[in-house]
Amino acid sequence: MTAKFLFNHQSLEHQCLPLKGGKLNIKSYSPQETTRCYPKEQPHRVHGRASVFKASPNSLVSASGKDRYGHWTFGVFDKLGIPGPKPMMYWGTVNRYNQVYYLDDNECAKKYGRVWGSYELRRPMLAVMDPEMLKIILVKECFTFFTNRRNFRLNGDLYDAVNVAEDDQWRRIRNHVTPSFTSGRIKEMFSIMQHHSHKLLVRLQSKMDNKEVKVITIKDIFGPYSMDVMANCVFSVDLDSINEPSNPFITHASKILRFPVPLFLFQGCFPIFLPLLELLGLSLFPKSSTTFFRAVVEKIRAERNESSKKNLADILQNFINYQTNKLGKERENQGLNDHEILSQVTMLLFAGYETSATTLAFLAYTLARHPEVMKSLQQEIDLTFPQKGPVQYDGLMQMEYLSSVVDECLRLYPPAARLERMTKETLKVKGITIPKNMIVMIPVYALHRDPELWPDPEEFKPDRFSKENKQSINPYAYLPFGIGPRNCLGMRFALVMIKLALVKVLQNYNFLICEETEIPLKMHPEGLVGPLQPIKLKLQKRSFNSIDEEN
Repeated sequence: MTAKFLFNHQSLEHQCLPLKGGKLNIKSYSPQETTRCYPKEQPHRVHGRASVFKASPNSLVSASGKDRYGHWTFGVFDKLGIPGPKPMMYWGTVNRYNQVYYLDDNECAKKYGRVWGSYELRRPMLAVMDPEMLKIILVKECFTFFTNRRNFRLNGDLYDAVNVAEDDQWRRIRNHVTPSFTSGRIKEMFSIMQHHSHKLLVRLQSKMDNKEVKVITIKDIFGPYSMDVMANCVFSVDLDSINEPSNPFITHASKILRFPVPLFLFQGCFPIFLPLLELLGLSLFPKSSTTFFRAVVEKIRAERNESSKKNLADILQNFINYQTNKLGKERENQGLNDHEILSQVTMLLFAGYETSATTLAFLAYTLARHPEVMKSLQQEIDLTFPQKGPVQYDGLMQMEYLSSVVDECLRLYPPAARLERMTKETLKVKGITIPKNMIVMIPVYALHRDPELWPDPEEFKPDRFSKENKQSINPYAYLPFGIGPRNCLGMRFALVMIKLALVKVLQNYNFLICEETEIPLKMHPEGLVGPLQPIKLKLQKRSFNSIDEEN
C-alpha cells in the first residue's frame, strides 16, 4: 500500500543526493561522495548579513551517517541488472512519475517493461507484470517460496484478520472463512440482497421528486446499498443506511483503508522504531474506526449469547458455531477464537462495502459514457426479466453480456491496484534472481492496461469478455480479485451483489453524463482504486411505475 506524498521531487534531489544529469547516480555512488550535494563553502544570510557556514567534524560524520542510512539499500537492483526509476534519499521511488501510485506504476511499465525495481521508501520492491512469472509467483510456488505481504505490523486490533495473517495462521483462518462464501451460501443470502435492492429503488424514486431527470452523486446511492447488504449478511442487522446516508457505519468504513500518511512515512523510513510504535498502540488503520466496528460486533455477540440465538444463518453465527479458544497445536483443526472472529467480521464488513460500492460507481460512470453498451445491456435485462419482472438468482447468473460489462469495468478499475507477496527464500524465476525477503509487487492496474495483452487498453470494450473471446485471455493478465489459493474469498459474493443492484437500477433508469461529470476522472492517490471526487451523473427514468411491492 502506497500513501500520498507531497514534496517537490526536483528540489529534494538537488538538496540531498549526489547527482549526475539531474538524477541519482547509484552506480558511481560511493560513501566519499556524500558531501557532493553540498558546496564546500556557501554564504548565507543571518540577520541580513552574509556569513560562511563551517561544519564541525562531528556534524559531517553525523550528516554522512544519515546520508548513508537514507539510501544504503538503493544498489540492490543495479547488482541484479534490473532496470527501474532512480530513487531519492529516504523516499525511494514512491510516486516518481505520478502522485497517484497506480498511475505511477503505469508510467513505470511504459518506461521499463514488465519487470522493474522500485523502492517503497527505503525498502526494495520488485514489480512483476510478466504473465509467466505471475503463474509461478501466484500459483505454482505460492506457498513454497512466497507468502502474502500485507502485514505492515502496525495493524492494531486487526493483527489476525485474514488479509493480514501469514502462512499457517492465514491458512487456518482462511479455511474457516471460505465456507461462508460457497455458491450454496451465496444463494441463501440472495434474498437479503433482493430486499436491499428493492429499498435501493424506493430510495431512488423518492430522490427523483417526480422528475424525469435528476443529477445524483452515485456513491451516495450504491454506498448505503452495499453497507446494508454487508451488515445484514454478516450479522443480521438491518442498518437502513439507504435512508440514513449519514450512518456512522458509512463514515467509518469510508476512511478505514486510508492510511495516515505521517505514520506510514515514519515506519517506512525508520523501521527500527516499529517495536516502539507497536508498544504505543499506533496503527495504520484509523483507531476510531476499528474501535467502532469492534464495539458493534462485540455488542451483537454479547446479545446473542444472552438470548441464546443459535438459529441465525449469517456469517458471524457461522464462525461462532465452529468456535474454539484452544491454543497452539490443539487448535490447528479447530475454529476461530473470540478475537479472530471479531477481526474477520470487522474486515469483511468494511472491505466488502468499499470495493462493491466503488465498483458500482465505476459501472454507472462507464455506462453513462457508453450509451450504446448500456442500451445493449438493458436489452439483455429486458429479455431475461420481461416487464421489469423479479430478478432471480439463476437468471442473473446466466446473463452473458452483463458479465462481460462487469468484467471489462473491473479490468479498467480493479478494486486493488496492487497485489503483494514476500519471498521466503532466494529463487530464480525466468532467469531473474529474487532475493530472500524481497517484496514482489504485482501492479494490477498497469497489468490490465498493457497494450500487448489488451489491444486499445484505455477503451471500454465489453466484447473482450464475450463467450467467444474470453477463452483467448491469459488468466494471469486479468487479476481484479487475484488468482490462485490466495485470491479474494468474497469474489463471487461481491459479483452477485454488484450485478443485482445494476440490473435493478437499469430496469428502471438510464445513466447519463452531465456538466458535473468529470471526464476524465481524477483518481484518488490513497488506498483502493477510486475517484478523487464523487462521481455525479444524471439519472433518467426509462418509464414511470410506482414501486409498491418488492420484485
